[in-house]
Amino acid sequence: MRAETFESRVRQALHAGRRWHPAEIAFWCLAFAAFLLFPSQLLLLNEIAILALFALSLDLILGYAGIVSLGHAAFLGTGAYAAGLFAKHVGGDPLAGLAAGMAAAGLLGLVTSPLVLRGTDLTRLMITLGVALILYELANSLGWLTGGADGLQGVVMGPVLGLFDFDIFGRTAYLYSLCVLFTLFLVARRVVHSPFGLSLRAIRDNPLRASASGVPNARRLAAAYTIAATYAGAAGALLAQTTQFVSLDVLDFHRSADLMLVLIIGGAGYLYGGLIGAIAFKLLQDAIATFTPQYWMFWIGLFLVLFVLGGREIIHGGVKAVAGRLAGIGRGAAR
Repeated sequence: MRAETFESRVRQALHAGRRWHPAEIAFWCLAFAAFLLFPSQLLLLNEIAILALFALSLDLILGYAGIVSLGHAAFLGTGAYAAGLFAKHVGGDPLAGLAAGMAAAGLLGLVTSPLVLRGTDLTRLMITLGVALILYELANSLGWLTGGADGLQGVVMGPVLGLFDFDIFGRTAYLYSLCVLFTLFLVARRVVHSPFGLSLRAIRDNPLRASASGVPNARRLAAAYTIAATYAGAAGALLAQTTQFVSLDVLDFHRSADLMLVLIIGGAGYLYGGLIGAIAFKLLQDAIATFTPQYWMFWIGLFLVLFVLGGREIIHGGVKAVAGRLAGIGRGAAR
C-alpha cells in the first residue's frame, strides 16, 4: 500500500513538472515575437539563442547531475567543425549538418564519459579542461583539415528546408536557431521531468543513497553527459552554419568560462536558468561594448564579481529601492 502511494506521488510530481505555466508560454511567445519587435538586432538575437542552447547543455549535467566541467567548449567546437566540414565536403543542407554536429559531439561525450565520472569534482574539472585543450591543439595542428589558425573557410550553407536562404541580416539564422533551441528544450524538459531526471537529481544530492536504492549511477551519469555533449554539439553546429565560418575560438577556454558565468547569472538546476543567463550576459556584453569598447571586459568582470559576492538579493533589493524611489518622485510630482 505504501509503495503504491509513493509511486502515485511520484507520478503526480512528474505530471505537475510537465505542466506548462503561463510564464513559460509568455517567455517563448516573446522569443518568437522578437523577430518582429527587433528586426535590426536579429544577429545579436541569434547569438543569444545559440548561447542559450549551449548553456542548456551544461545545465543538464551541472544543475541536474552535479557534474562540473571547465571544458564544455570541446563539444561546442566538435559540433562546429563537424557541421562545417560536412557543409564543405558533403553538402550544405543545414539539418543534415546539424545532425552531423550533434552526432560527432555526442560520440565524443560517450567516449570521454568514463574519464569524467572518475574522481572528485576537482578531477572532473581538470579532465574536462584537458580534453578541451587537447582538441584545441589538434584543431590547430591539423591545418589541412580544420584550417588551423586561419579557420575553416569555404563553408557554404544551403537554404533551410530548401526554402529559406541565409542572409546577412540574420532573419533565417535567428528563426532557425530559435526553432532548434525550442525543439531541444522540449526534449530536455521531458527528460528532466521523467524517472531518468529524478534519478539524476538523486545522484546529485546523495550518490551513495541513490546507489543503495538500485540506481545505476555510472550509466545514468554517462547517459546525461552524452546528452549534454549532443546539445552542445547542436549549439556548435548552429554557430558554424549561421556564421559560415569556424575558427579555433570555438574550442577556446573563454567559451567554457563564459558558459559558467551564464549559469551563475541565470542559476543552475532549472532549465530556464541558462536561457535567462544567456539573455542577460549577451545584452550586458553588447551594451557595455557599445558604451566603452576599450574596457568592456573590465566592466563585465566587475559586474560579475559584485553579482557573485552580493547575490541576487542585493540586485533585487536595489531594483525595488529604485522602483520605490521613482514611485515616491511620481507621488511628489502629482502633489
